[in-house]
Amino acid sequence: MIPPSTDTPPKTLKDAAKVIETNLDKSLQASALPPHIYEAAQYAVVNGGKRVRPALTLLCAQAVGGTQDQAMAAAIAVEFIHCFSLVHDDLPAIDNDDLRRGKPTLHIHAGEAMAVLAGDLLLPLAFQELSRGNYVPNQQVLLMDELAQATRDMVVGQVYDTLGGIPEELSEQDALEVIHRNKTGALFKCACVMGSICGQANPKMHHAIEQFGIATGLMFQIVDDLIDLNGVAEHVGKATGKDAEAGKTTYPGLIGVEASIEAVSMLKDQADDALSVLGEQGETLRSFNLWMAHRTR
Repeated sequence: MIPPSTDTPPKTLKDAAKVIETNLDKSLQASALPPHIYEAAQYAVVNGGKRVRPALTLLCAQAVGGTQDQAMAAAIAVEFIHCFSLVHDDLPAIDNDDLRRGKPTLHIHAGEAMAVLAGDLLLPLAFQELSRGNYVPNQQVLLMDELAQATRDMVVGQVYDTLGGIPEELSEQDALEVIHRNKTGALFKCACVMGSICGQANPKMHHAIEQFGIATGLMFQIVDDLIDLNGVAEHVGKATGKDAEAGKTTYPGLIGVEASIEAVSMLKDQADDALSVLGEQGETLRSFNLWMAHRTR
């Protein structure tokens, strides 16, 4: 059972979020966009998110002996993809949400057409960021392939979650895991693996980071399911109770709250175990993982 938490973000996340926020805005400014689409993209991106995914890219790079500078372009690319997915997920045709990160969603703020186009824009900007990064050709190819695959999987997960189509032979719990591992887990794994690629990890370290990302990605989504069930919108920064309202299958709805908490604890342990080969270098990631298991928003 996971013990109670103060839900205070670790200093490493706050520090990483600060430097990522600055670099996200610089990247948008460098794109030379027309003012109205720039304002919409900035609203979608530079709006106080926790920056968990890009922080993982930076921290995983450091954990394998790299630097934040080496991983910054990859971190920005990951966050652009994440923000693109949020803008499109919030649209009336999909989740129809009106609150995101404590503010009106982009389609409420700027209109539906602009929200669609701003989301579209962030997708190529992500890959442009990687193309301009200071990476050797092989690194660049690996990073682009990893991000493209994760984006593909994320879209597939959203299709399964919204429109169905999961193979019928899967049990209800297996089907739910397929949704979560694609819709949320794929980009988490990608964020970690891209950090490992930027830090030029050896094969053993790279495998450890990959396994950490797989475990923590599913864990993060189960925690999200619990937050949606029990959270308050003002604290969480987005609408809660939407999953049950929409009739979506969630971990607490399928296996119960206690079993979901146990699943979070098990996945947290799996993520920690994966980091064991990193020794002390994995300590920051272990601390970050503990917070992700405890968070309430």
